[in-house]
Amino acid sequence: QVQLVESGGGLVQAGGSLRLSCAASGRTFSSYGMGWFRQAPGKEREFVATISWSSGNTYYADSVKGRFTISRDNAKNTVYLQMNSLKPEETAIYYCAAKYLGRAVRNPEECDYWGQGTQVTVSS
Repeated sequence: QVQLVESGGGLVQAGGSLRLSCAASGRTFSSYGMGWFRQAPGKEREFVATISWSSGNTYYADSVKGRFTISRDNAKNTVYLQMNSLKPEETAIYYCAAKYLGRAVRNPEECDYWGQGTQVTVSS
């Protein structure tokens, strides 16, 4: 069992930055591929970024490439999402998710565990 707890959300002006964190319980964090997703009101949950369990390879949605960076610290059981140049349309609840031995956690239906989400609001 893995429990995920996100933090770091908040209100930021357009063009600003936020750093989200997702702390995981358990001793096998390094065996999980991790992903960040977001869901805006009235919209489906969408993939944002992922980092693999083994190689640390990263993948991003086209809409965030060059602005967002996903990273992980296995010693701290934590995955991060650095978000720069934020846009109002990126206002959403941001979730982290874990998939056992996941190399690219891009499909929400394939995730094994989810956090409760953290609200990110970008004002114009």
